[in-house]
Amino acid sequence: MTLPAAETLDVSVLVPAKDEAANLPEFVRLCAETLVPAGFSFEVVIVNDGSRDESERVLRELARSHPFVRIVTHRRQRGIADALRSAGDVARGDVFVFYPADLQYLPEDIPRLVAPILQGRADIVTGTKHGKYEKAFVSRVYNVLCRWLFGVRVADLNSVKAYRREVMAGVPLRPDWHRYMVVIAAADGFRLDSLPVPVYARRAGTSKFGWRRIPVGIFDLLSVWFQLRFGRKPMLFFGIGGATLFVIGLLAGIIALVLRFGYGIGFRPLVNLVETMVITGIVLFGFGLLGEMIAGLQEETRALARALDRLDKPHLPD
Repeated sequence: MTLPAAETLDVSVLVPAKDEAANLPEFVRLCAETLVPAGFSFEVVIVNDGSRDESERVLRELARSHPFVRIVTHRRQRGIADALRSAGDVARGDVFVFYPADLQYLPEDIPRLVAPILQGRADIVTGTKHGKYEKAFVSRVYNVLCRWLFGVRVADLNSVKAYRREVMAGVPLRPDWHRYMVVIAAADGFRLDSLPVPVYARRAGTSKFGWRRIPVGIFDLLSVWFQLRFGRKPMLFFGIGGATLFVIGLLAGIIALVLRFGYGIGFRPLVNLVETMVITGIVLFGFGLLGEMIAGLQEETRALARALDRLDKPHLPD
């Protein structure tokens, strides 16, 4: 069993692994059993994300016995988002597949996930979990919030997924933002699809998900929503808010002048309101202008990145 000598492959399976030494041999065996006869070229890039168990030794043995296995090592735990980025940097596939090593998802479902992309019918395919699993209630709440905030009609946004490698370029280098890959891809115009994927109980090891990550996830969700809605037009948020407060302060100032010089009534809280509204309005409007300049620089950076990508891949259309 050998890999083709070509520089590029059809599929790269990206596998973040933290203390999964007990699961890795079976995971790789199932990959060989399923993907070798699947009809496309592939590799499995496993990221040892700061493991403290026997993962390093197990991975060396697996790489010697399975030519399709490639290893990336993090000296400390950096999280799934960084692991996917590190794996993507060395991967040779045109299609990436995010698959954890804990065997809650079996590799036998990978060919179904990549088929719509290889056939040109989709750019990103996300799995919809079927079966009982830990934190199911949290997952449902997360998915409902995402569908409500982003309008993405995909049942499960936080599962295994396959996607074209260029999708990764649109995901900011932020911890845990791999969870929002689907909504960011949808905002960039990539075509979405979903397929049911069975989820199973862990065979070994423990879950890396903790309840303390829920508040972080909520703030990340709001941050992604804000950036997608106002990231390229920050003046829509800061400018409108600042102008509104400025107008309120101006009207309050006119009322204060009429009361003071027309009726001889001095109302100190009204003057304080004028000061607060006008100053806050000016500050917010200034934030909007600063945001517009930053957004302009980001657009220039994206254009430069696309130009460099076309130089690396001259066959791509403009």
